[in-house]
Amino acid sequence: MQKAAIVILNYNGEEMLRQFLPSVVTHSIYPIIVVDNASQDDSIEFLQNEYPQIRLIKLNVNLGYVGGYNQALNQIKAEFEFYILLNSDIKVSAGWDLDLITWMGQHSNFAAIQPKILSYQNPEYFDYAGAGGGFMDSLGYPYCRGRIFSTIEKDTNQYDDPIEVDWASGACMVLRSSCFHEIGGFDERFFAHMEEIDICWRLKRKGYKIGYLGSVKIWHVGGATLSRTNPFKTHLNFRNNLLMLHNNLDRKSFFLVYVLRMGLDLIAAISFFLDGKTADSKEVFRAHLAFAQLKNKKDSYPLAPILPNVHKKTARRSILWDYYLVGKKKYRDL
Repeated sequence: MQKAAIVILNYNGEEMLRQFLPSVVTHSIYPIIVVDNASQDDSIEFLQNEYPQIRLIKLNVNLGYVGGYNQALNQIKAEFEFYILLNSDIKVSAGWDLDLITWMGQHSNFAAIQPKILSYQNPEYFDYAGAGGGFMDSLGYPYCRGRIFSTIEKDTNQYDDPIEVDWASGACMVLRSSCFHEIGGFDERFFAHMEEIDICWRLKRKGYKIGYLGSVKIWHVGGATLSRTNPFKTHLNFRNNLLMLHNNLDRKSFFLVYVLRMGLDLIAAISFFLDGKTADSKEVFRAHLAFAQLKNKKDSYPLAPILPNVHKKTARRSILWDYYLVGKKKYRDL
């Protein structure tokens, strides 16, 4: 069995591959595998002509982030000890993959880890997706060191330490292959967005830990496949957050959280409407309807009574309260 593979999922991403694949090829030591989600552009031709040494897995239909990775990783599960899942719109630093895999090799109780994720457009600032490691409050709202909602911090090396977190970003996530397959991979109802939080929660319930290694830096464009302003992204985020809670909470805990979330999501929908984002407002309601249709279409995972909070100092009853009412806009203020 080989040590690790860098697995990049691609969908109509020829432009991103042209721009960022050279960085990955130059600065990585582990083999690269590109999984193509039935692209309709010239991605495959580009890879075959410019990078014939890169292994290519071609899927017949677009299965989204979760389905694409599940199918590809099932094909290679007997080959690698670790998977490094990497978005196609990321610039990496020298030795990034070796440093992550070395750390994972030294910490056998960790199932996943992410590096420090900075913004490609504004390199001195954290990126929206994952930033300095992810956490969740008691209502299932995710936040990060370096990014809470729309407030993004400047990187001043304040989060360079390796720590245990609640979840690692799917933009760049190392997964121990045995752990990934033990829990059945990603939940394919998610399609895309928040699937990494769900899988990290399930891994933690199995007794594994999730880590963040701030000494390794990468730079992420974000929104390369689906823009952050696209209403469908709003739909996926609201729907999948509810699916995640339903997957991982016992019935009583889920009911209590869901009642609160219905009220808070209604406020969010009204806020979208008042801001002129009528399509986003509609997607909040559609997300709840879609959740109701999907929630029982797959056998439930083993249940847990509480949300995963790693350290008491990072556990939040409500990040909404802290952010909007108390005015704590940065992680260091919490």
